[in-house]
Amino acid sequence: MPVVVDIQCEEEMVMGKFSQIVPAILTGDPKSLETMIRQAETFTNYVQFDIMDGRFVPSCSVGCEDIAALSTKLNWEVHLMVQQPEKYLECFQKAGAKKVVFHFEAAPLPGDIISQARRLGLSVGLAINPDTPVSAILPLVDKVDSVLFLAVHPGFYGSQFVPSVMDKMAQFHSTMPHAKIGVDGGIKENNIARIAQIGVDFICVGSAIFLQTDPAASYRRLAALAQKASPVPDR
Repeated sequence: MPVVVDIQCEEEMVMGKFSQIVPAILTGDPKSLETMIRQAETFTNYVQFDIMDGRFVPSCSVGCEDIAALSTKLNWEVHLMVQQPEKYLECFQKAGAKKVVFHFEAAPLPGDIISQARRLGLSVGLAINPDTPVSAILPLVDKVDSVLFLAVHPGFYGSQFVPSVMDKMAQFHSTMPHAKIGVDGGIKENNIARIAQIGVDFICVGSAIFLQTDPAASYRRLAALAQKASPVPDR
């Protein structure tokens, strides 16, 4: 039987249990999209779709219509690596997204995007690139459901992990201990324990799951490593 972690949606993850693994699906090919969805259905019930526009990042991915065309029982969020993310919200809400994560760097008026997403009934995450200082997003933290730290320069599967992001996450976690935080990019079996030790709520993993021979087995190994390394909650 497939091993399915009970993640109805990321906002239900509880700080202090252990770092949850969120499979991240990134592709520019609709056929590969369906393959990855069917693979994910065997080992999880929650995924993140990475959307790229070729402008905010160099690469392009599948779009809202491609996801909407496929039937799945998965719950899912969308990570918008795009310029003008406000133009994407309604389409993804209609397609079934539970949450949208947009980039601080792509939003001159992030508060407006947050308000628009709330009106659509969406949960909201704020993503920041490796070079963006934590201080830049502090006024927005209480307005969103989570903060997603990019540990790579976004746009490609398998990009190189930026180690300094771990210090940034640790600093943020110390300053805002009740904020839900996640990390995305460059996560492998050889560094996931160090990430989980920080106390992050969720870890988005793409190539270390979907570019492996057995995605389900890779997911289970990563989940076990994260759970073992996660800090024990205070009693």
